[in-house]
Amino acid sequence: MKDLYIIKIGGNVIDNEEFLHQFLEDFAQIEAHTVLIHGGGKVATQIGEKLGIEAQMVDGRRVTDAKTLQLVTMVYGGLINKKVVALLQKFGKNACGFTGADGNLIQAHKRPVKTVDYGFVGDVDTVNSTFLDTVLNSEITPIIAPLTHDSQGNMLNTNADTIASTVAVAMANKYQVHLVYCFELKGVLRDFDDKSSVINSISFDQYQQLKEAGVISKGMIPKMDNSFDAIKNGVKSVIICHAEDLLNIVSGETKGTVLSA
Repeated sequence: MKDLYIIKIGGNVIDNEEFLHQFLEDFAQIEAHTVLIHGGGKVATQIGEKLGIEAQMVDGRRVTDAKTLQLVTMVYGGLINKKVVALLQKFGKNACGFTGADGNLIQAHKRPVKTVDYGFVGDVDTVNSTFLDTVLNSEITPIIAPLTHDSQGNMLNTNADTIASTVAVAMANKYQVHLVYCFELKGVLRDFDDKSSVINSISFDQYQQLKEAGVISKGMIPKMDNSFDAIKNGVKSVIICHAEDLLNIVSGETKGTVLSA
């Protein structure tokens, strides 16, 4: 089976122009099949402020009312996605941008209201792996925005970490899938105030212990939950790392935090 690298870049990479350029220049050098999934960064919040649309966040997740849905569809599916695609063309990587609606790539359902009404936020149901495989075999690199659709004509705002893990699982029967979460830290930290305190490897049992001890908390928990779910469902490897270490990881060096079953 061929290798496939499914790489998710965090918002802080997108927000830093110089950082983003360097990351995409590195990404363009990967010779294996690749899929890039990007978050939204602070761009939607900044543009929303200019348009009088105030960001509502609960536990780090964006509450998406009708106006916010229009905003994130424009910013994530348009401005950010096309900027990334254009830069990759500059660096010699033939890329094409997608939302979950394009090619019926990712269907989702509106998240049910429990304690919080997140509005037009989607939880993924299906990934069209056949379509994605066709794109990859056409020597085109898919760039996926964090947007899905509900098959009823509605777009849904969907967590990019979740999209990355569900796409990885969907492709695991066709490829040896390596899921790489790239952000602005060197990996999962034992002490958040000490940026060098990287935990090199974490098993599922260790993760439970670190979570109970409060070492892993807040926004890192859904990322880790998604990662271990991917490992349980056939994904070959999951690595959480600094964006600047991407090429080292693809070449086989041990960097960041490696997750294992």
